Amino acid sequence: DVQLGESGRGSVQAGGSLRLSCGASVYISSSNCMGWFRQVPGLEREGVAAIGRDGNTYYAEPVKGRFTISQGNAENTLYLQMNSLKPEDTAMYYCAASRFRCGYGGTWYTPSRFNGWGQGTQVTVS
Repeated sequence: DVQLGESGRGSVQAGGSLRLSCGASVYISSSNCMGWFRQVPGLEREGVAAIGRDGNTYYAEPVKGRFTISQGNAENTLYLQMNSLKPEDTAMYYCAASRFRCGYGGTWYTPSRFNGWGQGTQVTVS
């Protein structure tokens, strides 16, 4: 199983930027889909962005044009570059891996199709 760990937590002012990193215990490209999710207390975990083995990327509407998901040169790293941050982006952010293709039946935004969840990293925008 893929075991993931996020880093890059921080507090920024609205309009600022943060980059989250996700390190995996195994070669990320062995998974078919890598995703970033976020969760606010009391609400369901929601898909933010995902990238497939084919390099295709997927973004939730609220973050399109502001967030960019990418894989690092080291094959076991995943990044989420977050620009023009808004207070509504405040959440705990998680990375995860899926054996399903990102585009298969809405996999990329479906938490139950992912495993290897990291412990999460807090992002606070004020």
